[in-house]
Formats: sequence, C-alpha cells, structure tokens
Amino acid sequence: MRHVDVLIIGGGPAGISAAIWCKRLGIDCLLLEEQSQLGGQLFNIFNEIIDYPGMRTKNGIEMQREMVKHFVEMDCLYEVNTKVLFIDERSKTVKVKKQAKKQEICYTYLILATGSSQRKLGVPGEQQMIDRGEVYSASADGERLKGKTVAIIGGGDRAFEGAHLLSSKAREVYLIHRSTRFKAREQYVERVISNPGIKVMTDTEVTAIHGDRHVTSIELESKNKEYKSKNLLVDAVLIRLGVAPNVELIKGKVATAQNGLIVTDEVHQSSNPFIYAIGDACTTPLFSSISSSAGQGTIVAKHISSLLTEA
Repeated sequence: MRHVDVLIIGGGPAGISAAIWCKRLGIDCLLLEEQSQLGGQLFNIFNEIIDYPGMRTKNGIEMQREMVKHFVEMDCLYEVNTKVLFIDERSKTVKVKKQAKKQEICYTYLILATGSSQRKLGVPGEQQMIDRGEVYSASADGERLKGKTVAIIGGGDRAFEGAHLLSSKAREVYLIHRSTRFKAREQYVERVISNPGIKVMTDTEVTAIHGDRHVTSIELESKNKEYKSKNLLVDAVLIRLGVAPNVELIKGKVATAQNGLIVTDEVHQSSNPFIYAIGDACTTPLFSSISSSAGQGTIVAKHISSLLTEA
C-alpha cells in the first residue's frame, strides 16, 4: 500500500496551492484529481480575472495554464483521472480508481480541496437538459443565445449579472425567483429592474423543464394571484441557484454546518485532527475567491509542516 505524509483531494486553486507549499516545505505529498486536467472551476470562468494579486488574465482558462505551469515546474506529484471512492478515516486510507484499477493510499494528513458544484433545481427535465449539453455561460455564450428567449433562475449576483449581459443579445430575458427578496447586490438589482428587455418574475418556481431534443418551455408555479401555474415558452434555461460544497465523501465523518460546509478552525483543521478542508468545501460562498482558496492552501501546508517537524 502506498503511503504519503499529505494526500490532497482536488486539483483546483486551493489544492494546487497546498501542493506547491508542501513541495516547498519538503513534505511528501500527492494530489489527486478526478478530471483529466488540474484547475477545478477555473474552466468555468469566462470573464476577465482582475482581482488576483500579481496575475491578471482574460479568463479562468488562462489562469489555469499559469497555475499548472507553476505546479509542474515545482515538480509536484499528482494523478489525474483518479476518482476517490471511499475515505476510511479510522485507518487513514483512501480507496481510489484509475483506469478501472483500484488501489489504496495511506496518509498521515488528508486535505480536502473538493470544491463545490452548481446547485440544481431537482425538477423533471433538468438532468436531460444538462446531459444534452444545454449549459450556458452568460458571458461566453451571448452569440449562441442571440435572438432567443432565455430564462434565468435565481436571485443572486450571477443571476442578475447574467440577465443584464444577455439582455443585449437575447430576444427576451426572464429572471425567475422563488421569493420577492434578492441576494444580489443593490446595483445589480436596480440595473435589471430598470431594463425593459428583462421581465422579472418573483414568487415563482420552475417545476419542470420541457423538450426532447432541446428546451422548448418551462412549467411555472406562482404564489401570487396572477396565476397558479403556466407554461412559458423558452429556448434556453440558465440555472443560477448558487453552489453546494462537494462533501459527500466525508459526510458523517467530520462535522459539517447546516449549509453542508465542513467546519474548520483557524488552521482549517476539521473535527478530525488528521483531516483538513480548504477552498469552497469549507468557505461560505460570500467569501469564496481564488485568492482566499490559495491562501488557505498555504495555511494548511505550513501548519502540517510544523506538526511533522514536531513529530
């Protein structure tokens, strides 16, 4: 059985940072990534990144290239296309699968940098839409949605920003939210409310997405007196309900908050002294950023280094 002092699960900015610092501090470390490339959610950022100190890039893919280049130049050990199947916190082992082959890796310390995923509606037709590849970015897919009727579901910054961006391209934009309160910043709300090309529908929930080959309509239920239910013809649906932490592997094995985030202390140690969490797996979305994730990787690596030195 293979043994490493530090095993990192997740190859986004948090995991990359932790691995780089482990390498710098002389810690025996291995990073595992389920996808074919490192980078995590950087692949989903299509707008310019202007707030990461010392690095300004036109999108997340460009930043991914820079981060991975640094990572590889540091000669950090990693494995991609490697799916973690099970974490046994008692024996401090992790079962993984790579190219149909299963193996176990033993660790002294485990760092969870598993990130987060987009929340889903959980309604009929949603998964079929996703499986068909009907997943859009408001900033990158403006031309694909030109002249189409688009429904954006959510009440936060991404929903409002997306509605604003698409209003100049799409024929019609509907912003649908289940309540009358929005989480989006005031300037975003004002900009959308005052835009005649955007129809805001509050107290309204989407209960189904229709279409066999492509989206044709959505089913709505309203809490107000205008209507109880209706079918709205649309060509595309953008779901912007925020994110949920990817913590299924560790559920019930460390303490988690009501929102699902792993509970950590000031050095990102979980309720298990040998398991740490960094990035979106433990950070509330309000405070999540590429720079904070990278910083958390630094903190954990330095703390673990001090523990290994004492031992």
